[in-house]
Amino acid sequence: MTLIKELETTQDIPEDVIFPPGDLYSDEPPLETELHLEQIMLLLKCLKWLWRDRNDFYAAGNLTIYYSPNQRKSEFFRGPDFFVVLDTERKTRKSWVVWEEDGKYPNLILEIISPSTADTDKDFKKKLYQDTFRTHDYFWFDPYTQEFAGFHLVDGKYQPLEPNDRGHLWSQQLGLCMGIHQGLLRFFTPEGQLVPTPEETAEQATQKAERLAAKLRELNIDPDTI
Repeated sequence: MTLIKELETTQDIPEDVIFPPGDLYSDEPPLETELHLEQIMLLLKCLKWLWRDRNDFYAAGNLTIYYSPNQRKSEFFRGPDFFVVLDTERKTRKSWVVWEEDGKYPNLILEIISPSTADTDKDFKKKLYQDTFRTHDYFWFDPYTQEFAGFHLVDGKYQPLEPNDRGHLWSQQLGLCMGIHQGLLRFFTPEGQLVPTPEETAEQATQKAERLAAKLRELNIDPDTI
């Protein structure tokens, strides 16, 4: 059975799915700067910490996605800077191989753009993620210029997302907002609260304990005796 037939049985791939020529942009460039790496690691850390009790998703950064209709890793592959797949097993993978993952493509993709990659991210990759991956949410972000944009798939075409009053963009797939905080892209709750890292969570707990201890001392209570 061919890959397309297999995927049709699991995901009902439309007949108009577009596979671009295999010789286009076949070599994924390495991470350009330390800031790119910091951004990827920050998003991964925050999402995995927020969803630490969930086992139904996979999140990765700069990892190759293989999607050849011929089930060959020598053709049709991409390496998004950050992506999330929902309704899948949470486990370590060396790569994401579509034909080994029930035909699943990412639900969300983020590309970290730079002057050398912006045209590719805004044109070729946007069309690829729209027409072939059918990825519901696509974002790009430049950590140097702070350019940030997002799109949601509507009737097979990407429609731009409008920022809310905080300047955040809504990810329907994650149920979270994305926005810029201290120069980097972060996740926010629908209410606008910053999704913390484990370190930030620990720091918040420490500050809360210190405030409580100070209040007890004001009441002539030694917090160490409680």
